[in-house]
Parts: sequence; C-alpha cells; structure tokens
Amino acid sequence: MRRARQFDRQALAEIYDHYNLELYRYARRLLGNADQAEECVAEVFNRLLCVVHNGGGPHDHLRAYLYRVAHNWITDRWRRPTPPCLALDAARADEAALDLDQVIADHDDQTLVRNALMHLTSDQRQVVLLRFYEGWETNEIALALDKPPGAIKALQHRAVIALRKMLQEH
Repeated sequence: MRRARQFDRQALAEIYDHYNLELYRYARRLLGNADQAEECVAEVFNRLLCVVHNGGGPHDHLRAYLYRVAHNWITDRWRRPTPPCLALDAARADEAALDLDQVIADHDDQTLVRNALMHLTSDQRQVVLLRFYEGWETNEIALALDKPPGAIKALQHRAVIALRKMLQEH
C-alpha cells in the first residue's frame, strides 16, 4: 500500500490483478448479473483510487477493505428496484442442444437462493458468502467485519438455520 499511496502504477496494477477476480466472483454471486458485477469491481477500485489520492484508505487488511466497499456498493444496488430478467449464460446459449427447461430450472434455483440470501441480515448474508462461497476462515471474516470470531460463528449459525427454513418452504 505504501507504493500505491504514491500512485506507483505497478503497485496499483498488482493490487488490481490480485483482487479483481475474487471480487468479481463475490459480486457475481450476490448480484446474479455479470455486467453489474463488473460495474461493482470497477467502482471498488475507483473508490480505492479516490481515497488513496485523498490520503486515506486502508493501512492494514486491504482485502477486508475492498470487500467492505464491494458489499456496500451491492447493498446500495439492491435498494434500487430493477426489472426482472432471465440471463442466459452465453456459453450455454451457443450450444446447439440448449435445454431451455434446464436453464429455467437452474435460473429458478439460483433466484430462490439469491432471494433467500436477500432475506438475511446484511451481516448474515456477508458471513454466508465469505464463508461458503469464498472459503474464508472465521478469523478472516471477523477481521473484515470488525467483529469477534464468536459473533461470526453465531451469525453463521443463525443464517444457516434461516436459509434452511426458507428453502424448505419452497
């Protein structure tokens, strides 16, 4: 970060190269839309550049900082109503034997899980995504969310129970 604060292009490129793909996957899972995920990642790094330019930004735990910015951007995006759409995976759409029923079923499953995640609290949702989708350890999540590990375990436990209940109802 010291070199990045001096706007060293190589340092900034290394930060981007190191974190962009995992931030994209995180945003893609939450948003369910590749274009919005790309927009999220671009905005995360834009905000990092702005805050570094103004002399701020993270001194430690850059990864946690970037995920917090992404989470806040995604939360703001969810607050805006968007029209529903059926996004087909481009690779699957090119296949000659496209099974539309399976695509719709997969989309419905993804939508069901995404909707269930949206009914969790913001902290529960972030814990579930970081723990189960990104593979973070409890201590890493605790650091990112600035909460004790015991609180993270409790959030995870409550979230899993709530998700199980919501998904069993459907």
